[in-house]
Amino acid sequence: MADTDPAGPVMDRDEVDRALARLGAEHEAIETSLLALQDHAGRRLLEGAGLTGVTAERWTFTEAAITLLWTYFDAYTDVLRTAREIRARRRWSSREDLAELTELLRGEPVTVAGSAAATANAPTPHGGQAGPGVLSERWSLSALVDRMNELYASSLDMVVAADAVWSALPARIDLLSAELRRTSRLAHSVGVRPGEHPAGDDLERITRTLKKLREQVVSDPLAFWRPAEGSSAPGGGKPDTTVYDREARALEDVRREIDAVLAVRQDAEKRIVRLRDVLSRADRTLAEARTARGEVLAKIAATEVPVVSGPPTALQEQLSTAAEYRRHAQWHRLSPLLESLEQKAEDELLRARESLTAVTAPLAVRAELRGRLDAYRAKVTRHGLAEDPLLVERYEKARRMLWSAPCDLRAAEQAVLRYQQAVAELLGAAPGVPGQGTGPDERRGPGA
Repeated sequence: MADTDPAGPVMDRDEVDRALARLGAEHEAIETSLLALQDHAGRRLLEGAGLTGVTAERWTFTEAAITLLWTYFDAYTDVLRTAREIRARRRWSSREDLAELTELLRGEPVTVAGSAAATANAPTPHGGQAGPGVLSERWSLSALVDRMNELYASSLDMVVAADAVWSALPARIDLLSAELRRTSRLAHSVGVRPGEHPAGDDLERITRTLKKLREQVVSDPLAFWRPAEGSSAPGGGKPDTTVYDREARALEDVRREIDAVLAVRQDAEKRIVRLRDVLSRADRTLAEARTARGEVLAKIAATEVPVVSGPPTALQEQLSTAAEYRRHAQWHRLSPLLESLEQKAEDELLRARESLTAVTAPLAVRAELRGRLDAYRAKVTRHGLAEDPLLVERYEKARRMLWSAPCDLRAAEQAVLRYQQAVAELLGAAPGVPGQGTGPDERRGPGA
């Protein structure tokens, strides 16, 4: 409603009736709003809470504003009642009545003692607080409505913000704390404890943080309120859940860690049995390699034979430690140990197989030379040249070398090569290169 000049013309009866109707509607709307604010759950909680920080400061201001709102409203009600009573005196108001009504409706008829605002610690329209030197405040009805709207908006904003935080965060913190307690019990059952496992330390820290967070939210909810940018509506914004969200993610990480430990508990025996089998195979392969090395040294001469290492005793000891962890339900220690052992055991088995291959390589070479010699012998026989003196001589020499112990592989290879060359020359083919092809038939010449 716009202010009017009380020194202006006297209002007529129709103007007075329209003004009274408008003011009556405003009075009803203000009363409804004030009663709703009075019954607001957030306001009742604020009245009984032990507040701290920014919430305590703003509630002192808001509580004073609400008190002053009712003072203003009562003064507004008195003036409106007086105006209605004057209008009700006569059906056709006299000029004196209309002049009096004009003064009430357009002038500054509302007087509020300055001590009321000062006692309530409420702000003045221009900022600051009403001091003890202010004897009274005079208001027009329209200006008083604007003032009440201003105080109501700021009061409702504070109440709605505090109520929104209390409605959102404590319940979520309680649910997360309940999940935290369940997780902590589960963690304790699998040996994840503070000081023994990082996840146990995380659980202890999350517990402390959530307890402190709840205390702060209950006593100072406005510290966790994020106003909406560019919004002037009361209660515009949302609760700040940054700390809560961070701890919820941390608890989820711990939960995944515990799930991994539980998975270890469920299949620990199978994994340990599998590890024993892999290490046993590696041990047997190394034993076979050591036996083969002795055989190679006895049967093959002038050859470097690699040394075979002993059994993986260090891994066996770690496997025994893993079994101890399982026996004492120390799953949080067993989990990383098993992962490490599984990789090391596979590496050990691969190393043992490579060692056996390296040790038996000379025997494989000898077997290849024997096969090559017999293949060329069969070829010669098919062509009816088995009794050729040169071939018989070179065959017998290569055969004695390959079937004698110890066998000189280098000399035997040269003997087989000479026999191969003799066969090739006799059959009219170019001499082959030792070690190439799958058999002598691949080197047949035109006369084969």
